[in-house]
Amino acid sequence: MILPKVIAYTDGACSGNPGPGGWGAWLQFDQHQKELWGGEPHSTNQRMELQAAIEVLKALNRPCAITIISDSKYLVQGMNEWIHGWKKAGWKRRGKQPISNLDQWQELDQLAAIHQATWQWIKGHAGHDGNERADELARRGVAELPVQS
Repeated sequence: MILPKVIAYTDGACSGNPGPGGWGAWLQFDQHQKELWGGEPHSTNQRMELQAAIEVLKALNRPCAITIISDSKYLVQGMNEWIHGWKKAGWKRRGKQPISNLDQWQELDQLAAIHQATWQWIKGHAGHDGNERADELARRGVAELPVQS
């Protein structure tokens, strides 16, 4: 079966770390494009990077061959390398230490299993259109949060 090919650029942003956070993604499929963004009033950069990828995978309405491109080494290395060892060790790091953001890693693992997902790192803020667009969307996610008093 030939799967539809999707490319998604993702990014996360935080105003303070922790602080108000946003995530953004720009998806491309054939001639179609889709922008996704959102935010949380209290988060971290890493959680927002992971949330962007989660939201991309949740937005797909059927199995796809998807390449997720991110400037987050945390996300890309986590999905390409670290997650395999964590799963073998019962979702623990070396020395039986807990994994930060475990809920998101487990959700990513479940969602990625539905698709043929590949994870690619790109240098951030280097003028790459897809990355710049995802960054703008992540900042939009922060900007559109309700003002906290």
